[in-house]
Amino acid sequence: MRRTLLPGGLAAIAVAAPAVTPYPVVRPGMALAFPADHGAHPAFRTEWWYVTGWLRTEAGEDLGFQVTFFRTRPSLDGRNPSRFAATQVLFAHAALSDPSTRRLRHGERAAREGFGLAAARTGDADIRIRDWRLRRAPDGHWATRVAASDFTLALDFQPTQPPLPQGAGGYSRKGPRPEQASYYYSVPHLRVSGQVRRDGRDVAVTGEAWLDREWSSDYLAPEAQGWDWTGLNFDDGSALMAFRIRRKGGGTLWAGGSLRHPSGTISTLGSRDVAFRPLATWRSSATGAVYPVSQEVSVRVDGRIMRWRLTPMFAAQELDARRSGLPVYWEGAVRTTGGRGYLELTGYDQALRM
Repeated sequence: MRRTLLPGGLAAIAVAAPAVTPYPVVRPGMALAFPADHGAHPAFRTEWWYVTGWLRTEAGEDLGFQVTFFRTRPSLDGRNPSRFAATQVLFAHAALSDPSTRRLRHGERAAREGFGLAAARTGDADIRIRDWRLRRAPDGHWATRVAASDFTLALDFQPTQPPLPQGAGGYSRKGPRPEQASYYYSVPHLRVSGQVRRDGRDVAVTGEAWLDREWSSDYLAPEAQGWDWTGLNFDDGSALMAFRIRRKGGGTLWAGGSLRHPSGTISTLGSRDVAFRPLATWRSSATGAVYPVSQEVSVRVDGRIMRWRLTPMFAAQELDARRSGLPVYWEGAVRTTGGRGYLELTGYDQALRM
């Protein structure tokens, strides 16, 4: 589950021009195919490549990180012959959760595709915006290089498990209508190595990460406020993804997820199988949003309820991207019994628009 909005003036372009070709509809029954589905799906309205994880320095310090690349296809007149027409727009976020400062370091990039500025390859993953890049190598490992104003990430990700299809074989329902859905898979338990630069110093890091891939044309129902999402890697090799779409005015509109067991078998979680219960909140002094940064996540598997308490690395992990026309959300490293991962909270400052 991830958020996406067009940056500033590009949103106005998309609204002003009518769409000539309708976006493809997400439907059940599509079989994921690799490596092609690691790459871009430019006909769809929106798409993202998203990596989160925990890092450890040689000195034993824990860090959290996020690298997310988005692609969106604006509603433009396909008959426009101009090379300057923004037929595809790419933007990215990167963040470093640093307990030594108890704040989130973050940076952003955005550009239309083409002119050597930005590109999202089809056939396999290779996404870049100027000097930022996320790609998958022929040997199967992933790598990212991003440089923000006060930190740099140079990280490699080695898969240790096969991709995990979400929902019904990769068709992940997000609302009461069947077309309110995404094609979605995850790659849990990525082994991480590389370097982090902060405060003018490079440090070697190792760790574990989670990759999410989604593409869609109709993601959120009009009555949706936002979502809570978590991806957790457990010490025994199991992995949990759980989400809920919150309804405007309160309550849950839709929910779902999956649990990969230590044996490798997968339990798919339906809308009635997932619950999030807030345990503690944090108020942002920058935006005024109040986030449930500690939550109990419970899932029902084969009639049995399993529960995990999520505790943030620290509370102040809000990413405020308003200066580039993007949303405000909380994206934080969290711990739980026997595992670690990330929690994402959107739509807490205002209803999320996609």
